[in-house]
Amino acid sequence: MSVVFITGANGFIARALATRLRARGDTVTGVDLRPDEAAGVVAGDIGEEGAWQDAAAGADLVIHTAAVVSNAVGLDGQWRVNVAGTRHALDAAVRAGASRFVQFSSIRAFSDLGFPDGVGEDHPVRTDGNPYVDTKIAGEQVALQAHAEGRIAVTVVRPGDVYGPGSRPWTVLPVELIRTNRFLLPAGGHGIFSPVYIDDLVDGVLLAAGKPEAAGQVFTLTGGAGVPCREFFGHYYRMLGKRGPIVAPTPLAVTVATVMGTAIRLVSGPTEVNATSMRYFTRTGTYSIAKARRLLGYQPRVDLTEGMARTGRWLRDQGLVPA
Repeated sequence: MSVVFITGANGFIARALATRLRARGDTVTGVDLRPDEAAGVVAGDIGEEGAWQDAAAGADLVIHTAAVVSNAVGLDGQWRVNVAGTRHALDAAVRAGASRFVQFSSIRAFSDLGFPDGVGEDHPVRTDGNPYVDTKIAGEQVALQAHAEGRIAVTVVRPGDVYGPGSRPWTVLPVELIRTNRFLLPAGGHGIFSPVYIDDLVDGVLLAAGKPEAAGQVFTLTGGAGVPCREFFGHYYRMLGKRGPIVAPTPLAVTVATVMGTAIRLVSGPTEVNATSMRYFTRTGTYSIAKARRLLGYQPRVDLTEGMARTGRWLRDQGLVPA
């Protein structure tokens, strides 16, 4: 039985982790912008040092999920949370006497500009000017530096495209866009998507957090197989009773996303409908999980068919797709 402190505790992945941790008997607390007293979550802005750091006192494990996950926020806003916030979370973990710190990064640390198919963790990360990509790489550096200095044992996880009940980027938002006929795929829909169902991701994170041999290591955690974007998002079209996906050549799709995003931004503010998000759907390769299989015993159990069946039931329960 352990005490676990989670940053970004109200988020999709953090809630799934907390549910699993409590089910096995652990005590879970955390920090988020909004408090949740019933769940042991205090209010705090990880971009700043503050009293929230004291709430980690007594934690055995700190899992750092808090981040700006967006293609619509500039470099300063993302650096403040994704990089400086990582340092503040590390400082809290060290002061708490925690024995392990799990840093959430992303497969996007390999860059959106291209990487070898089946890329592994030994492949160099690559900044590409995208604030999210660049700050995720910098956040890894901050965490691994703390490990190298002997301040705390650190493990870095790079989740794939996480979907399932509660996922905003890869479940709720696509469904909203498809329902309103604002979803378009570039590259004829043939770009490669690397999904991981939330339950499998939680399995991998808890293995990484608990294995002594995972200290100082970086692990990619996906479902183990890439699928064409048109296949992944096609599930949502069928749930909504629509034909699709709608696809286009990449230059046209990027232009449409730029124009549409500008219009949405003028009316509603920042939006994930933009050229950067569109280019993300043009990836031509996927990511190896051989290291996680070998060192952690990680084995994804939920394939896309089953994951989408579970996701569809949740979407129907939420009234987001027809019953």
